[in-house]
Amino acid sequence: MAIDRYTRILERIRDTPAGFVRTYGDVSPGAPRVAGTVLHDCDDPSVPWHRIVRADGSLAQGERQRLILEREGIPFRGDRVDMRKVRLPT
Repeated sequence: MAIDRYTRILERIRDTPAGFVRTYGDVSPGAPRVAGTVLHDCDDPSVPWHRIVRADGSLAQGERQRLILEREGIPFRGDRVDMRKVRLPT
């Protein structure tokens, strides 16, 4: 993976403020799985990985991710983030 692409994805993730979420596709348009790879390979604790969710609002990291998002005030509808309320406009 090109360093520039990796860096751009991490910048988009870091630019996701508390109280909002983005999807993998939002941070890596056309290649959402690449965003997942970037997050998997990243060990920087300052990266707000928990604010990146699947397009349907489901969570890749389950309960661990949900607890962090709930602490930030993210609303849920059942087991999914309420994307209508907190998805950061692209």
